[in-house]
Amino acid sequence: MRVVAARPGARTRARTDRAAARALLSPIDVKHDLAWARRTLDDDPRTSAEEAGLRYVDGEEPGYGRRKRGRGFSYLDLDGETVRSARLRGRFDRLVIPPAWTEVWICRDRRGHIQATGRDDAGRKQYIYHPDWRRARDRHKYDRVVAFGKVLPRIRRQVERDLDGGGLSRERVLASVVRLLETTLVRVGNDEYARKHEHYGLTTIRKKHVVRDGDEPEVVLDFTAKSGKNWRVEIDDPELVEIIVECLETPGYELFKYFDDDGRKRDVTSEDVNAYLREAAQARVTAKDFRTWAGTVLAAVALEEIERVDDEARHDRRLLRAIERVAKELGNTVAVCRSCYIHPEVLSPSEEDIASVAAAVRDRAQVKLRDELALLRPEEAAVLAYLEHRLDQRSRRVEPIRLAS
Repeated sequence: MRVVAARPGARTRARTDRAAARALLSPIDVKHDLAWARRTLDDDPRTSAEEAGLRYVDGEEPGYGRRKRGRGFSYLDLDGETVRSARLRGRFDRLVIPPAWTEVWICRDRRGHIQATGRDDAGRKQYIYHPDWRRARDRHKYDRVVAFGKVLPRIRRQVERDLDGGGLSRERVLASVVRLLETTLVRVGNDEYARKHEHYGLTTIRKKHVVRDGDEPEVVLDFTAKSGKNWRVEIDDPELVEIIVECLETPGYELFKYFDDDGRKRDVTSEDVNAYLREAAQARVTAKDFRTWAGTVLAAVALEEIERVDDEARHDRRLLRAIERVAKELGNTVAVCRSCYIHPEVLSPSEEDIASVAAAVRDRAQVKLRDELALLRPEEAAVLAYLEHRLDQRSRRVEPIRLAS
């Protein structure tokens, strides 16, 4: 995979449909303020359970068990006795707990947000959630996309300020990693994946993954990422190149490192990056939010760029082509990309709704934004306004907004 890192302020020329874009970007459609964004990004599972009419459980309280019996299973109550109730057995059967699971625990409360847990063949703990919880979390996951779009300008402003510093301070190095997160869409990295599988992300990349040709004003990151995919990232941003070169000249295997207030060298971790994002956004933002936001915006832009067709079969193909483009950019499969990284409103099955997405992104060069969102690219602003518009139409969590004029 080859990715060229570009500065996030770059503009893209596109066809314009000014009336449609202005309608979607009207201030009356902007209903979700920063306070709403912070509440949404807070991501408290107890609150989600309460909103779904469920009881939050931790999976550790006493519950029903399961024991192998002949070709099937029997269920045990809290005293270890076999459950005889047909009603309870019917409820347990409807959970469809995988036969291979061991150490099965079943919640006593049918309104518990976790309904069952168990260990799979690899010994990993697995969960079965209440359907209402899954629906609530799916809604919340995609509300996060809108909320992230609201706080993204704050992150970008902080990154710009911190990159202006000198040396390998914590703020400057973490700002460079966040800039790369956004412009390359490389994952943040996981120590366990790097150690066990030699699959790397930004915080686990090593010096050996950096290719530099003498005094050329660019560097290349060449490494194996999650799922064994090869990434080749060309970086020509002078600020980022300068920081990477300084990191290369600092002892240690890992590439990104900084010096703390006591002058001690520290390797950058994913926890460092997420802490920096929380500080910059003043909200519970994580590195993964960048990929979900990017997947959604890229899908909208792809739909706008792919020639519109009328018949249903070609329409489905158009959606698939857009998802395939995003999957290639993110380094995911089409299925994972569609289910995890693209807001479903952008991939609405309605041809009329797809036309609305296209209309929203066509006028990206003409968008006039309020100060609070000034660091969004025009296509991002159009997608954000469209998603807010759809939230407003569904009458979900609509609150008045007070933006600086």
